[in-house]
Amino acid sequence: MSGHGYESGRLNLPFVGIATFGKKEFVSDWDKIDADVAVLGAPFDFGCQFRSGARFGPRSVREASTLFSFGHAGAYDHEDDATYLGEDVRIVDIGDADIIHTKTEESHANIEFGVKKILSAGAMPVVIGGDHSVNIPCINAFEENCAANGPIHVVQIDAHLDFVDERHGVTAGHGNPMRRAIEKDYVSGMTQLGIRNVSSTAREGYVDARERGSDILSVRQVRKLGTEAVLERIPVGARYYVTIDIDAFCPSIAPGTGTPSHGGFLYYDVLEILQGLSKRGDVAGIDLVEVAPDYDPSQSTQILAAQILLNFIGFIFHNRK
Repeated sequence: MSGHGYESGRLNLPFVGIATFGKKEFVSDWDKIDADVAVLGAPFDFGCQFRSGARFGPRSVREASTLFSFGHAGAYDHEDDATYLGEDVRIVDIGDADIIHTKTEESHANIEFGVKKILSAGAMPVVIGGDHSVNIPCINAFEENCAANGPIHVVQIDAHLDFVDERHGVTAGHGNPMRRAIEKDYVSGMTQLGIRNVSSTAREGYVDARERGSDILSVRQVRKLGTEAVLERIPVGARYYVTIDIDAFCPSIAPGTGTPSHGGFLYYDVLEILQGLSKRGDVAGIDLVEVAPDYDPSQSTQILAAQILLNFIGFIFHNRK
């Protein structure tokens, strides 16, 4: 339906319509996913040890992403002289995994089911959390995919190591995901970037991580090395699974998160690593977690999250050509 004076269809401004991710098509039937990328919300935040609220992350990131809904022409980047996310990259939003309040196991199982549906459709999963525990079902979902396509190297961008094995019986909270991931025989290694200051993992967690082959760099170490030297430390030609905790960024630009930690990354610190990664190997999946919008009345946290995701997806498919 075209409005008055618009012969070629609707103008469809960002503030008009239903806020799917990037204003892309919504697919409710998970057996009919036909796309390059499928976005799944994982609004689960019962794994939090401090401030909850990341259950509203998927909704807020979707709404922020409408700012970058470029339409059919894609997004031209004058620095790269490239158009990203044109019509050739098919992105769909499949809604949210069902969350059962207070039930971690069942909620995680529903997230895992959604990611498996995306992978079985041959699409790249992009999961928006939720707290960082949602990474656990995401990685679990890759078992069959990796059996067919080879292992994944996990690249974590985060303030916290998240390498706690067990604490008071808790093994699937937001302090546990990287420890759960490294246990998988289809996770070939791990690069953990942005880890800083007083962390959620005790010293023995760091020792354990390094003994299992993890490469851990703080924000200052990443900056001192520079983007290219950091990328050189990541296996070339591998399949990467990238997990981005929004608290990797400095709370001066991303205050909307449950466990903010000063001294974090700025936008280009991370963007350039992600762009380089997309040229270095194949990105098999992404999650972005811990956006808790109620702590940021400016909404810049969720705008940052949407901007990072859309740019990263653009790089991945541009460099796959």
